Amino acid sequence: MDAKNPSPGPALIDRFAAIVGPEYALRDPAGIAPFLSEPRNKFHGTTPLVLRPGTVEDVSAILRLANETGTAIVPQSGGTGVVGGQVPDASGSQVVLSLARLNRIREVNAAGDTMTAEAGVILADAHAAADSADRLFPLSLASEGSCRIGGNLSTNAGGTAVLAYGNARELVLGVEVVLASGEVWDGLRKLRKDNTGYDLRDLFVGAEGTLGVITAAVLRLFPKPRGKSVAIVGLKSPAEALGLFQIARGYAGRNLTAFEIMPRIAIETVVRYIPGARDPIAGAHPWYILFEISSLRSEEDARATVETIFADGFAQGLVDDGVEAQSLEQANAFWLLRDALSEVQKHEGGSIKHDVGVPQAAVPELIARAGEAVEKVVPGCRPFPFGHIGDGNIHYNVTQPVGMDKAAFLARWDDVNAVVHAIVHDLGGTISAEHGIGQLKRDLLKTVKSPLEIDLMRRVKAAFDPNGILNPGKVL
Repeated sequence: MDAKNPSPGPALIDRFAAIVGPEYALRDPAGIAPFLSEPRNKFHGTTPLVLRPGTVEDVSAILRLANETGTAIVPQSGGTGVVGGQVPDASGSQVVLSLARLNRIREVNAAGDTMTAEAGVILADAHAAADSADRLFPLSLASEGSCRIGGNLSTNAGGTAVLAYGNARELVLGVEVVLASGEVWDGLRKLRKDNTGYDLRDLFVGAEGTLGVITAAVLRLFPKPRGKSVAIVGLKSPAEALGLFQIARGYAGRNLTAFEIMPRIAIETVVRYIPGARDPIAGAHPWYILFEISSLRSEEDARATVETIFADGFAQGLVDDGVEAQSLEQANAFWLLRDALSEVQKHEGGSIKHDVGVPQAAVPELIARAGEAVEKVVPGCRPFPFGHIGDGNIHYNVTQPVGMDKAAFLARWDDVNAVVHAIVHDLGGTISAEHGIGQLKRDLLKTVKSPLEIDLMRRVKAAFDPNGILNPGKVL
Protein backbone atom coordinates (compact mmCIF):
# COMPACT_ATOMS: atom_id res chain seq x y z
CA MET A 1 0.00 0.00 0.00
CA ASP A 2 1.23 3.49 -0.85
CA ALA A 3 1.96 5.35 2.39
CA LYS A 4 0.55 8.49 0.79
CA ASN A 5 -2.82 6.80 0.42
CA PRO A 6 -3.73 5.19 3.77
CA SER A 7 -6.78 2.99 3.98
CA PRO A 8 -9.79 4.99 5.23
CA GLY A 9 -11.05 3.87 8.63
CA PRO A 10 -14.71 3.59 9.67
CA ALA A 11 -14.93 7.19 10.89
CA LEU A 12 -13.55 8.58 7.62
CA ILE A 13 -15.81 6.33 5.58
CA ASP A 14 -18.75 7.76 7.51
CA ARG A 15 -17.60 11.29 6.65
CA PHE A 16 -17.46 10.44 2.95
CA ALA A 17 -20.85 8.72 3.10
CA ALA A 18 -22.42 11.75 4.75
CA ILE A 19 -21.62 13.84 1.67
CA VAL A 20 -23.82 11.77 -0.66
CA GLY A 21 -26.18 10.20 1.85
CA PRO A 22 -26.42 6.53 2.87
CA GLU A 23 -28.39 5.51 -0.23
CA TYR A 24 -25.53 6.53 -2.50
CA ALA A 25 -22.63 5.31 -0.37
CA LEU A 26 -22.22 1.61 -1.15
CA ARG A 27 -20.44 -0.49 1.45
CA ASP A 28 -21.89 -4.00 1.14
CA PRO A 29 -20.00 -6.50 -1.04
CA ALA A 30 -22.95 -7.14 -3.36
CA GLY A 31 -23.40 -3.45 -4.11
CA ILE A 32 -19.70 -2.85 -4.55
CA ALA A 33 -18.96 -5.88 -6.77
CA PRO A 34 -19.94 -4.35 -10.16
CA PHE A 35 -17.37 -1.58 -9.66
CA LEU A 36 -14.37 -3.85 -9.09
CA SER A 37 -13.54 -5.25 -12.53
CA GLU A 38 -13.62 -4.43 -16.24
CA PRO A 39 -15.12 -6.12 -19.31
CA ARG A 40 -12.14 -8.36 -20.07
CA ASN A 41 -11.80 -9.50 -16.43
CA LYS A 42 -8.07 -8.94 -16.48
CA PHE A 43 -8.10 -6.55 -13.52
CA HIS A 44 -9.89 -7.00 -10.21
CA GLY A 45 -9.67 -4.72 -7.19
CA THR A 46 -11.19 -4.08 -3.79
CA THR A 47 -12.66 -1.01 -2.14
CA PRO A 48 -14.31 -0.22 1.19
CA LEU A 49 -16.66 2.31 -0.40
CA VAL A 50 -18.31 3.34 -3.66
CA LEU A 51 -19.58 6.93 -3.70
CA ARG A 52 -22.31 7.94 -6.18
CA PRO A 53 -22.59 11.73 -6.07
CA GLY A 54 -25.47 13.46 -7.82
CA THR A 55 -24.05 16.97 -8.09
CA VAL A 56 -20.80 18.71 -8.91
CA GLU A 57 -20.87 20.14 -5.39
CA ASP A 58 -20.84 16.59 -4.01
CA VAL A 59 -17.84 15.69 -6.17
CA SER A 60 -16.07 18.81 -4.95
CA ALA A 61 -16.72 17.96 -1.30
CA ILE A 62 -15.53 14.37 -1.82
CA LEU A 63 -12.25 15.44 -3.41
CA ARG A 64 -11.67 18.15 -0.81
CA LEU A 65 -11.99 15.58 1.97
CA ALA A 66 -9.88 13.06 0.07
CA ASN A 67 -7.13 15.62 -0.44
CA GLU A 68 -7.15 16.58 3.24
CA THR A 69 -6.90 12.96 4.36
CA GLY A 70 -4.72 11.53 1.57
CA THR A 71 -7.47 9.13 0.47
CA ALA A 72 -7.04 7.71 -3.02
CA ILE A 73 -10.00 8.25 -5.38
CA VAL A 74 -10.69 6.13 -8.47
CA PRO A 75 -13.12 7.91 -10.84
CA GLN A 76 -15.46 5.66 -12.81
CA SER A 77 -18.09 6.45 -15.44
CA GLY A 78 -19.54 3.53 -17.42
CA GLY A 79 -16.89 0.99 -16.45
CA THR A 80 -16.40 -0.13 -20.07
CA GLY A 81 -12.70 0.71 -20.39
CA VAL A 82 -10.42 -2.20 -21.29
CA VAL A 83 -7.07 -1.13 -19.79
CA GLY A 84 -8.07 -1.15 -16.12
CA GLY A 85 -8.09 2.61 -15.66
CA GLN A 86 -11.39 2.50 -13.77
CA VAL A 87 -10.52 -0.41 -11.45
CA PRO A 88 -9.19 0.15 -7.90
CA ASP A 89 -6.12 -1.78 -6.82
CA ALA A 90 -6.14 -4.74 -4.44
CA SER A 91 -5.04 -2.79 -1.36
CA GLY A 92 -8.53 -1.90 -0.21
CA SER A 93 -7.40 1.68 0.36
CA GLN A 94 -8.92 3.29 -2.74
CA VAL A 95 -12.44 4.75 -2.82
CA VAL A 96 -14.41 4.46 -6.08
CA LEU A 97 -16.12 7.63 -7.29
CA SER A 98 -18.95 6.69 -9.67
CA LEU A 99 -20.16 9.53 -11.88
CA ALA A 100 -23.18 7.66 -13.24
CA ARG A 101 -25.71 9.88 -11.43
CA LEU A 102 -24.32 13.03 -13.07
CA ASN A 103 -26.40 12.18 -16.11
CA ARG A 104 -28.12 15.39 -17.16
CA ILE A 105 -27.90 16.90 -20.59
CA ARG A 106 -27.82 20.52 -19.53
CA GLU A 107 -28.32 22.09 -22.93
CA VAL A 108 -28.58 21.33 -26.62
CA ASN A 109 -27.90 24.40 -28.75
CA ALA A 110 -28.74 23.47 -32.33
CA ALA A 111 -27.97 26.93 -33.67
CA GLY A 112 -24.53 26.86 -32.11
CA ASP A 113 -23.95 23.15 -32.80
CA THR A 114 -23.15 22.36 -29.16
CA MET A 115 -24.41 20.11 -26.40
CA THR A 116 -23.50 20.47 -22.73
CA ALA A 117 -23.60 17.03 -21.11
CA GLU A 118 -22.58 15.73 -17.71
CA ALA A 119 -20.02 12.97 -17.26
CA GLY A 120 -22.59 10.29 -16.48
CA VAL A 121 -24.58 10.70 -19.69
CA ILE A 122 -24.64 7.44 -21.64
CA LEU A 123 -23.21 7.90 -25.12
CA ALA A 124 -26.36 6.54 -26.78
CA ASP A 125 -28.42 9.12 -24.88
CA ALA A 126 -26.14 11.88 -26.16
CA HIS A 127 -26.73 10.56 -29.67
CA ALA A 128 -30.49 10.64 -29.12
CA ALA A 129 -30.42 14.18 -27.73
CA ALA A 130 -28.44 15.41 -30.72
CA ASP A 131 -30.75 13.58 -33.11
CA SER A 132 -33.83 15.18 -31.54
CA ALA A 133 -32.30 18.56 -32.42
CA ASP A 134 -31.60 17.40 -35.99
CA ARG A 135 -27.89 17.22 -35.24
CA LEU A 136 -25.21 14.53 -35.00
CA PHE A 137 -22.81 13.77 -32.17
CA PRO A 138 -20.47 11.48 -34.10
CA LEU A 139 -18.50 9.59 -31.43
CA SER A 140 -19.31 5.97 -32.31
CA LEU A 141 -18.31 3.00 -30.14
CA ALA A 142 -19.50 -0.59 -29.85
CA SER A 143 -20.20 0.06 -26.14
CA GLU A 144 -22.32 3.17 -26.76
CA GLY A 145 -25.28 1.70 -24.90
CA SER A 146 -23.34 1.61 -21.63
CA CYS A 147 -20.23 3.80 -21.87
CA ARG A 148 -20.52 7.36 -20.57
CA ILE A 149 -19.26 10.75 -21.65
CA GLY A 150 -16.87 11.16 -18.71
CA GLY A 151 -15.02 7.98 -19.56
CA ASN A 152 -15.11 8.72 -23.28
CA LEU A 153 -13.33 12.02 -22.68
CA SER A 154 -10.99 10.78 -19.97
CA THR A 155 -9.68 8.12 -22.34
CA ASN A 156 -9.86 10.29 -25.47
CA ALA A 157 -11.98 7.57 -27.05
CA GLY A 158 -11.71 6.83 -30.76
CA GLY A 159 -14.13 4.51 -32.56
CA THR A 160 -15.28 4.04 -36.11
CA ALA A 161 -16.04 7.70 -36.91
CA VAL A 162 -12.56 9.10 -36.19
CA LEU A 163 -11.86 9.09 -39.91
CA ALA A 164 -14.31 11.94 -40.53
CA TYR A 165 -14.74 13.61 -37.16
CA GLY A 166 -11.66 12.89 -35.05
CA ASN A 167 -11.10 11.43 -31.58
CA ALA A 168 -13.06 12.53 -28.51
CA ARG A 169 -10.62 15.39 -27.89
CA GLU A 170 -11.57 16.93 -31.22
CA LEU A 171 -15.26 16.76 -30.30
CA VAL A 172 -14.92 18.85 -27.13
CA LEU A 173 -15.01 22.64 -26.86
CA GLY A 174 -14.93 22.98 -23.09
CA VAL A 175 -14.92 20.99 -19.85
CA GLU A 176 -15.94 21.36 -16.23
CA VAL A 177 -13.39 19.73 -13.94
CA VAL A 178 -13.14 19.16 -10.20
CA LEU A 179 -9.50 19.36 -9.16
CA ALA A 180 -7.78 17.28 -6.49
CA SER A 181 -8.15 20.22 -4.10
CA GLY A 182 -11.91 20.21 -4.57
CA GLU A 183 -11.83 23.42 -6.58
CA VAL A 184 -14.17 23.46 -9.59
CA TRP A 185 -12.82 24.79 -12.86
CA ASP A 186 -15.66 26.00 -15.04
CA GLY A 187 -14.17 25.69 -18.50
CA LEU A 188 -17.51 25.13 -20.24
CA ARG A 189 -16.73 27.49 -23.07
CA LYS A 190 -18.33 27.21 -26.49
CA LEU A 191 -15.56 28.95 -28.39
CA ARG A 192 -14.17 27.57 -31.64
CA LYS A 193 -11.12 29.81 -31.26
CA ASP A 194 -9.36 30.84 -28.05
CA ASN A 195 -5.65 31.62 -27.97
CA THR A 196 -5.50 32.97 -24.41
CA GLY A 197 -2.75 30.95 -22.78
CA TYR A 198 -2.27 27.23 -22.22
CA ASP A 199 -5.05 24.90 -23.36
CA LEU A 200 -6.06 23.36 -20.03
CA ARG A 201 -8.93 21.46 -21.62
CA ASP A 202 -6.59 19.20 -23.53
CA LEU A 203 -4.67 18.30 -20.39
CA PHE A 204 -7.75 16.75 -18.81
CA VAL A 205 -9.09 15.01 -21.93
CA GLY A 206 -7.16 11.74 -22.18
CA ALA A 207 -5.65 12.00 -18.66
CA GLU A 208 -7.72 9.05 -17.37
CA GLY A 209 -8.80 10.89 -14.22
CA THR A 210 -5.24 11.38 -12.96
CA LEU A 211 -5.26 15.20 -13.15
CA GLY A 212 -8.87 16.02 -12.30
CA VAL A 213 -12.39 14.65 -12.54
CA ILE A 214 -14.34 15.77 -15.61
CA THR A 215 -17.94 16.40 -14.53
CA ALA A 216 -19.36 17.97 -17.70
CA ALA A 217 -18.35 19.01 -21.19
CA VAL A 218 -19.43 21.15 -24.11
CA LEU A 219 -19.55 18.76 -27.07
CA ARG A 220 -19.43 19.64 -30.75
CA LEU A 221 -22.44 18.76 -32.87
CA PHE A 222 -22.60 18.43 -36.65
CA PRO A 223 -25.26 18.57 -39.36
CA LYS A 224 -27.12 15.28 -39.49
CA PRO A 225 -26.55 13.32 -42.70
CA ARG A 226 -29.65 13.02 -44.88
CA GLY A 227 -28.53 9.71 -46.26
CA LYS A 228 -26.01 6.93 -45.74
CA SER A 229 -24.88 3.93 -47.70
CA VAL A 230 -22.96 0.99 -46.23
CA ALA A 231 -21.02 -1.53 -48.30
CA ILE A 232 -18.74 -4.52 -47.80
CA VAL A 233 -16.11 -5.65 -50.28
CA GLY A 234 -13.85 -8.68 -50.41
CA LEU A 235 -10.22 -8.27 -51.43
CA LYS A 236 -6.89 -10.03 -51.35
CA SER A 237 -4.74 -8.04 -48.94
CA PRO A 238 -4.37 -4.96 -46.73
CA ALA A 239 -2.38 -3.36 -49.56
CA GLU A 240 -5.43 -3.56 -51.81
CA ALA A 241 -7.47 -2.14 -48.94
CA LEU A 242 -5.25 0.94 -48.84
CA GLY A 243 -5.63 1.34 -52.57
CA LEU A 244 -9.39 1.23 -52.20
CA PHE A 245 -9.18 3.76 -49.37
CA GLN A 246 -7.46 6.24 -51.66
CA ILE A 247 -10.23 5.79 -54.21
CA ALA A 248 -12.97 6.19 -51.60
CA ARG A 249 -11.36 9.22 -49.99
CA GLY A 250 -10.83 10.78 -53.39
CA TYR A 251 -14.50 10.55 -54.33
CA ALA A 252 -16.10 11.07 -50.92
CA GLY A 253 -13.71 13.28 -48.97
CA ARG A 254 -15.03 13.78 -45.44
CA ASN A 255 -18.23 12.00 -46.45
CA LEU A 256 -16.25 8.77 -46.03
CA THR A 257 -17.38 8.23 -42.44
CA ALA A 258 -16.08 4.69 -41.84
CA PHE A 259 -13.49 2.40 -43.41
CA GLU A 260 -12.92 -0.80 -41.42
CA ILE A 261 -10.79 -3.85 -42.22
CA MET A 262 -11.61 -7.42 -41.16
CA PRO A 263 -9.84 -10.72 -41.94
CA ARG A 264 -11.69 -13.83 -43.05
CA ILE A 265 -11.33 -15.39 -39.58
CA ALA A 266 -13.30 -12.47 -38.16
CA ILE A 267 -16.26 -13.00 -40.47
CA GLU A 268 -16.27 -16.73 -39.79
CA THR A 269 -16.16 -16.23 -36.03
CA VAL A 270 -19.05 -13.76 -35.96
CA VAL A 271 -21.19 -15.96 -38.21
CA ARG A 272 -20.41 -18.96 -36.01
CA TYR A 273 -21.42 -17.39 -32.71
CA ILE A 274 -23.83 -14.49 -33.32
CA PRO A 275 -27.43 -15.51 -34.08
CA GLY A 276 -28.62 -14.04 -37.35
CA ALA A 277 -25.16 -13.02 -38.58
CA ARG A 278 -24.49 -14.04 -42.17
CA ASP A 279 -21.61 -14.11 -44.59
CA PRO A 280 -22.01 -10.84 -46.50
CA ILE A 281 -20.57 -11.95 -49.85
CA ALA A 282 -20.70 -15.21 -51.77
CA GLY A 283 -17.42 -17.06 -51.51
CA ALA A 284 -14.58 -16.56 -49.05
CA HIS A 285 -12.13 -13.68 -49.32
CA PRO A 286 -8.90 -13.19 -47.35
CA TRP A 287 -9.87 -9.65 -46.30
CA TYR A 288 -12.96 -7.49 -46.11
CA ILE A 289 -13.57 -3.76 -45.96
CA LEU A 290 -16.74 -2.30 -44.51
CA PHE A 291 -17.14 1.32 -45.53
CA GLU A 292 -19.80 3.96 -45.07
CA ILE A 293 -20.59 7.02 -47.13
CA SER A 294 -22.70 9.80 -45.60
CA SER A 295 -24.35 12.62 -47.49
CA LEU A 296 -25.83 15.90 -46.35
CA ARG A 297 -28.03 15.81 -49.46
CA SER A 298 -29.74 12.43 -49.76
CA GLU A 299 -29.41 8.66 -49.62
CA GLU A 300 -29.36 8.62 -53.40
CA ASP A 301 -26.28 10.83 -53.37
CA ALA A 302 -24.54 8.48 -50.93
CA ARG A 303 -25.45 5.46 -53.06
CA ALA A 304 -24.14 7.10 -56.20
CA THR A 305 -20.80 7.68 -54.49
CA VAL A 306 -20.60 4.04 -53.39
CA GLU A 307 -21.31 2.88 -56.93
CA THR A 308 -18.56 5.12 -58.27
CA ILE A 309 -16.11 3.72 -55.71
CA PHE A 310 -17.13 0.18 -56.64
CA ALA A 311 -16.64 0.83 -60.34
CA ASP A 312 -13.18 2.31 -59.88
CA GLY A 313 -12.16 -0.37 -57.37
CA PHE A 314 -13.12 -3.14 -59.78
CA ALA A 315 -11.49 -1.37 -62.73
CA GLN A 316 -8.19 -1.11 -60.86
CA GLY A 317 -8.30 -4.76 -59.79
CA LEU A 318 -8.48 -3.93 -56.09
CA VAL A 319 -11.91 -5.39 -55.34
CA ASP A 320 -12.81 -9.04 -55.93
CA ASP A 321 -16.47 -8.76 -54.96
CA GLY A 322 -18.73 -6.44 -53.05
CA VAL A 323 -22.27 -5.62 -52.01
CA GLU A 324 -24.04 -2.41 -51.08
CA ALA A 325 -26.71 -2.59 -48.37
CA GLN A 326 -30.17 -2.27 -49.90
CA SER A 327 -31.99 -1.52 -46.66
CA LEU A 328 -31.38 -0.28 -43.14
CA GLU A 329 -31.76 -3.86 -41.94
CA GLN A 330 -29.00 -5.03 -44.26
CA ALA A 331 -26.78 -2.09 -43.29
CA ASN A 332 -27.21 -3.01 -39.62
CA ALA A 333 -26.35 -6.62 -40.47
CA PHE A 334 -23.11 -5.45 -42.06
CA TRP A 335 -22.26 -3.35 -39.00
CA LEU A 336 -23.01 -6.31 -36.74
CA LEU A 337 -20.11 -8.16 -38.36
CA ARG A 338 -17.78 -5.37 -37.26
CA ASP A 339 -19.30 -4.44 -33.91
CA ALA A 340 -19.36 -8.02 -32.62
CA LEU A 341 -15.67 -8.69 -33.19
CA SER A 342 -14.40 -7.89 -29.70
CA GLU A 343 -17.17 -9.92 -28.09
CA VAL A 344 -16.97 -13.10 -30.17
CA GLN A 345 -13.27 -13.75 -29.73
CA LYS A 346 -13.83 -15.13 -26.23
CA HIS A 347 -15.73 -18.08 -27.72
CA GLU A 348 -12.52 -19.29 -29.36
CA GLY A 349 -10.56 -19.29 -26.09
CA GLY A 350 -7.90 -16.87 -24.93
CA SER A 351 -7.22 -13.68 -26.84
CA ILE A 352 -4.18 -11.42 -26.49
CA LYS A 353 -5.23 -7.96 -27.56
CA HIS A 354 -3.41 -4.92 -28.89
CA ASP A 355 -4.65 -1.42 -29.63
CA VAL A 356 -1.85 -0.17 -31.85
CA GLY A 357 -1.48 2.54 -34.42
CA VAL A 358 1.03 3.07 -37.21
CA PRO A 359 1.23 5.45 -40.16
CA GLN A 360 -1.49 4.26 -42.50
CA ALA A 361 0.92 3.24 -45.25
CA ALA A 362 2.66 0.90 -42.79
CA VAL A 363 -0.45 -1.16 -41.93
CA PRO A 364 0.25 -3.95 -44.46
CA GLU A 365 3.81 -4.31 -43.14
CA LEU A 366 2.58 -4.34 -39.55
CA ILE A 367 0.09 -7.11 -40.26
CA ALA A 368 2.60 -9.21 -42.22
CA ARG A 369 5.50 -8.85 -39.79
CA ALA A 370 3.37 -9.32 -36.69
CA GLY A 371 1.85 -12.47 -38.15
CA GLU A 372 5.29 -14.00 -38.61
CA ALA A 373 6.47 -12.86 -35.19
CA VAL A 374 3.57 -14.19 -33.12
CA GLU A 375 3.72 -17.53 -34.94
CA LYS A 376 7.29 -17.94 -33.68
CA VAL A 377 6.24 -17.12 -30.11
CA VAL A 378 3.12 -19.33 -30.06
CA PRO A 379 3.07 -21.76 -33.01
CA GLY A 380 -0.42 -22.27 -34.35
CA CYS A 381 -1.85 -19.09 -32.86
CA ARG A 382 -4.47 -17.32 -34.94
CA PRO A 383 -3.92 -13.63 -35.74
CA PHE A 384 -7.16 -11.64 -35.63
CA PRO A 385 -6.24 -8.12 -36.81
CA PHE A 386 -9.09 -5.74 -37.50
CA GLY A 387 -10.09 -2.13 -37.11
CA HIS A 388 -9.68 1.37 -38.36
CA ILE A 389 -7.34 1.03 -41.32
CA GLY A 390 -8.53 4.43 -42.49
CA ASP A 391 -6.57 6.08 -39.67
CA GLY A 392 -3.90 3.40 -39.08
CA ASN A 393 -5.38 2.05 -35.82
CA ILE A 394 -5.38 -1.75 -35.85
CA HIS A 395 -6.58 -4.02 -33.07
CA TYR A 396 -3.92 -6.68 -33.59
CA ASN A 397 -5.49 -9.43 -31.52
CA VAL A 398 -4.19 -12.98 -31.35
CA THR A 399 -6.43 -15.97 -30.60
CA GLN A 400 -5.08 -19.11 -28.96
CA PRO A 401 -4.21 -22.16 -31.08
CA VAL A 402 -6.94 -24.77 -31.45
CA GLY A 403 -6.60 -27.27 -28.62
CA MET A 404 -4.15 -25.22 -26.54
CA ASP A 405 -4.86 -24.66 -22.86
CA LYS A 406 -6.22 -21.14 -22.36
CA ALA A 407 -4.14 -20.40 -19.27
CA ALA A 408 -0.97 -21.60 -20.99
CA PHE A 409 -1.68 -19.32 -23.93
CA LEU A 410 -2.44 -16.27 -21.80
CA ALA A 411 0.79 -16.90 -19.90
CA ARG A 412 2.54 -15.83 -23.12
CA TRP A 413 0.81 -12.41 -23.03
CA ASP A 414 3.97 -10.45 -22.31
CA ASP A 415 5.97 -12.36 -24.92
CA VAL A 416 3.38 -11.71 -27.62
CA ASN A 417 3.09 -8.07 -26.53
CA ALA A 418 6.83 -7.65 -26.79
CA VAL A 419 7.15 -8.79 -30.40
CA VAL A 420 4.08 -6.89 -31.61
CA HIS A 421 5.05 -3.68 -29.84
CA ALA A 422 8.63 -3.93 -31.11
CA ILE A 423 7.33 -3.97 -34.68
CA VAL A 424 4.96 -1.09 -33.94
CA HIS A 425 7.81 0.94 -32.47
CA ASP A 426 10.01 0.15 -35.48
CA LEU A 427 7.27 1.45 -37.77
CA GLY A 428 6.95 4.70 -35.84
CA GLY A 429 3.67 3.75 -34.19
CA THR A 430 1.96 3.79 -30.80
CA ILE A 431 1.07 1.04 -28.33
CA SER A 432 -2.23 2.74 -27.48
CA ALA A 433 -4.15 4.37 -30.29
CA GLU A 434 -7.52 4.79 -28.57
CA HIS A 435 -7.95 2.72 -25.39
CA GLY A 436 -5.56 4.59 -23.10
CA ILE A 437 -2.85 3.39 -20.71
CA GLY A 438 -4.60 2.55 -17.42
CA GLN A 439 -2.94 -0.31 -15.56
CA LEU A 440 -2.47 -2.55 -18.58
CA LYS A 441 0.15 -0.45 -20.36
CA ARG A 442 1.60 1.60 -17.51
CA ASP A 443 4.93 -0.23 -17.47
CA LEU A 444 5.06 -0.27 -21.26
CA LEU A 445 4.76 3.51 -21.37
CA LYS A 446 8.33 3.84 -20.14
CA THR A 447 9.55 1.80 -23.09
CA VAL A 448 7.97 4.01 -25.75
CA LYS A 449 8.33 7.47 -24.22
CA SER A 450 11.65 9.20 -23.65
CA PRO A 451 12.84 9.85 -20.08
CA LEU A 452 12.20 13.54 -20.67
CA GLU A 453 8.60 12.89 -21.74
CA ILE A 454 7.97 10.75 -18.67
CA ASP A 455 9.53 13.41 -16.45
CA LEU A 456 7.38 16.14 -17.98
CA MET A 457 4.27 14.04 -17.38
CA ARG A 458 5.27 13.52 -13.76
CA ARG A 459 5.75 17.26 -13.31
CA VAL A 460 2.28 17.93 -14.70
CA LYS A 461 0.82 15.27 -12.38
CA ALA A 462 2.60 16.77 -9.37
CA ALA A 463 1.34 20.25 -10.21
CA PHE A 464 -2.31 19.20 -10.44
CA ASP A 465 -2.34 16.45 -7.81
CA PRO A 466 0.52 17.02 -5.33
CA ASN A 467 -0.85 14.52 -2.81
CA GLY A 468 -1.30 11.79 -5.41
CA ILE A 469 -4.96 11.05 -4.64
CA LEU A 470 -6.34 10.93 -8.19
CA ASN A 471 -6.39 7.45 -9.72
CA PRO A 472 -2.98 6.39 -8.38
CA GLY A 473 -1.27 3.54 -10.20
CA LYS A 474 -2.73 4.52 -13.56
CA VAL A 475 -0.81 5.94 -16.55
CA LEU A 476 2.37 6.77 -14.57
